[in-house]
Amino acid sequence: MSRVAIVDHGGGNVASVRFALERLGVAAQLTGDATEIAGASHVILPGVGAAATAMARLARSGLDRLLPTLRQPLLGICLGMQLLYEGSEEGSTACLGLIKGVGRRFAPAPGRPVPHMGWNRLEPAAESPLLAGIEPGAYVYFVHSYALPVGPDTVATTDYGGAFTAVVSRGNVHGVQWHPERSAGAGARLLENFLALDG
Repeated sequence: MSRVAIVDHGGGNVASVRFALERLGVAAQLTGDATEIAGASHVILPGVGAAATAMARLARSGLDRLLPTLRQPLLGICLGMQLLYEGSEEGSTACLGLIKGVGRRFAPAPGRPVPHMGWNRLEPAAESPLLAGIEPGAYVYFVHSYALPVGPDTVATTDYGGAFTAVVSRGNVHGVQWHPERSAGAGARLLENFLALDG
């Protein structure tokens, strides 16, 4: 049976992720305790807000050192996905460094405001168990101002003035730029697929 830990680093959005898992019949533990996180079968790193603030919170509790050592499946959601990368140009912030790349702010344009907010299509870029049962072109819900470029670990993209990474996977480390807890059936399936990954 899965023992899921949601990393509580003092940021927002943790409750909605927990409720989404409860709808799947999974009672996840919201915790900032390193021992409990290390002992979980699956770990979720949610987040909204600024990268620098989130990394400072992780550093205060030592989780910035713990998370890169995990071997069980780890899923970053929205800002949590961006924290998996090397850094963000938002405040020139160094992040966890688990995936190569730097988050960059969208350039606003007519009809394309920043933040990117709302439903947009998910397009597969590589085979991934995370995407099993999710139709190409499925709509998922985004709220973000920074995005990661398409790279060798990208498994799905979305277009907003150019393609960016919407789902990433490297070894045990996975991330979604969108919010599965707010993305109806596609989001529920993504979470189910993550929980089915072996630790």
